Amino acid sequence: MEDKNFSAIARVEGGEAYPGLRGTVRFFSRCAGTLVVADIAGLPPADTGFFAFHIHGSGDCRGAGFPGTGGHYDPAAAEHPRHAGDLPPLLSDHGRAYCQVLTGRFRVSDVIGKTVVIHAAPDDFKTQPSGNAGEKIACGVIRRV
Repeated sequence: MEDKNFSAIARVEGGEAYPGLRGTVRFFSRCAGTLVVADIAGLPPADTGFFAFHIHGSGDCRGAGFPGTGGHYDPAAAEHPRHAGDLPPLLSDHGRAYCQVLTGRFRVSDVIGKTVVIHAAPDDFKTQPSGNAGEKIACGVIRRV
């Protein structure tokens, strides 16, 4: 069992086309699972205001379009939206989004070194393998605090 105070953070930054997009995603161990807290600013205008929000399986945010992030974090080989890294979408209000979600799909230690990715479109929760979420617009590597 993990120490309940164990935490991690991803400092999220937008890609070249989204230089003002930034924020933090924090991870806290709780008895019932992992509390994920996202505080993001600089999201671009969007038709719905929703942005897909996932944990990806690799830890590389370098390069245009963040090709080194890999697919969604999915140690159980589940179908989307049952990947461990599938999170609820972010809802932007004038470019800002704040989200808290408690998940039992992973422990904090499981996602150290993985990436948090924000996509340009909302997740449709059915299209395989990634919910038709569009381009990756922001990325951050999850690190121990």
